[in-house]
Amino acid sequence: MLSVENVSVRYDHVPALVDVDISVGEGEFVGVIGSNRAGKSTLLRAISHLVPISAGKIIFDGQPVHSLPPDQIPRLRIAHVPEGRQVFPRLSVEENLNLGAIIPTAKKKRAQGLELSYALFPRLRQRRTQLGGTLSGGEQQMLAIARGLMLDPRLLMLDEPSIGLAPMLVKEVFAKVKEVQNLGTAVLLVDQNVVLTLQCIDRGYVIENGRVVITGSAAELNGNPAVKEAYLGL
Repeated sequence: MLSVENVSVRYDHVPALVDVDISVGEGEFVGVIGSNRAGKSTLLRAISHLVPISAGKIIFDGQPVHSLPPDQIPRLRIAHVPEGRQVFPRLSVEENLNLGAIIPTAKKKRAQGLELSYALFPRLRQRRTQLGGTLSGGEQQMLAIARGLMLDPRLLMLDEPSIGLAPMLVKEVFAKVKEVQNLGTAVLLVDQNVVLTLQCIDRGYVIENGRVVITGSAAELNGNPAVKEAYLGL
């Protein structure tokens, strides 16, 4: 469904991604792991065209999309949940959610999207009239993910959803994301919690210094000595 082919990105002539190849199949859960500033977030931003690519191409559903303006990417039903949650603090939970249904097909399914969001995250239903800025960090992360789901995405991209959350909340968020995949939505996850990431994904990529250095199934990555030493502390 998604194919990133030989993609490079530069910031002021400094390489951030170099010849990166990744793919995500329909309904697949794919993870990208790596250290800080390895290029993980840049990869998602390149797919959303929030940063331009300097080489390569990005194909979605057989069509090149790397030259599309950023506001056209959601129309492909690609939802990007950025790092830091970025909820609208002065809007209610439900107003935040409704803003996620920004394309015509999603607007027609707004009622179903709200029901799915509240079914996945019951606390959001309880706080539907509460301002987004008054939610806890975990609740804001749930709101950010649910807002992405309001797009009725074929691909949900998540950038560091575990940052700043207590360990029990991190487990809950990852479990909910796995539920999303089980409902048929493909997931592309970037997160530094490598243990939980490898428990959830079907396949994964390791990025170092902007390059993909290791790829494989979750089991293969779990058993890779370099991954064990660098990311699992084994």
